[in-house]
Amino acid sequence: MENSSHKYEYRYRDSKPRYHHPYLMNPLLAMLKEAKPADSSTIKVLDLGCGNGSLTHIIAQQGYDVVGLDSSEQGITIAQQSFPECKFIEADIYDQPPSDLLNTFDIVIGVEVIEHLFFPKELVRYAQQCLKPGGSLILSTPYHGYLKNLLIALTGKMDEHFTVLWDMGHVKFFSVATLTALLKAEGYQEIQFKFAGRLPYLWKSMLCSARIK
Repeated sequence: MENSSHKYEYRYRDSKPRYHHPYLMNPLLAMLKEAKPADSSTIKVLDLGCGNGSLTHIIAQQGYDVVGLDSSEQGITIAQQSFPECKFIEADIYDQPPSDLLNTFDIVIGVEVIEHLFFPKELVRYAQQCLKPGGSLILSTPYHGYLKNLLIALTGKMDEHFTVLWDMGHVKFFSVATLTALLKAEGYQEIQFKFAGRLPYLWKSMLCSARIK
């Protein structure tokens, strides 16, 4: 019988880049560059919800010292086999971080992850524990705003866009205002946004950077 703890985990078939990587990569790399501490030669990055490790690998190729973390046993197995030069950890952001991750990273990223979480504040709290003082969190999540949501409604695509038939799909839908409110409530500062994909205000995703004290 399959272990119940892994029965409903997010499944990965291979190590190919995810569908959102092409339109997120340039703004993500720009935000990583902007978040680099000026006084550090080696930048340590934690990739929360790294999945199959493909994004972790791409960031490592840019010269960052990256650790990927995910709760999917299958995803971590694929990542370790496909990208042995990177370090990967099977762990859950709802648990206490391993002691060797505490106050260790200059930057923590979570790319297209937070919208899958019933308790999104736990991700930003987990990141805060892993960041060095003054470190940065970079998140990306599908963009939602008035004009985009209005267009979805007018074109009759609400059921398609907000589908409940996607196993392990999106359970939270963020706007600039709600993501900002979440981060401020958890003590983050210097919150900035970039946007990716499609036309202005119909963007596919938004990227947000913020700092801790």
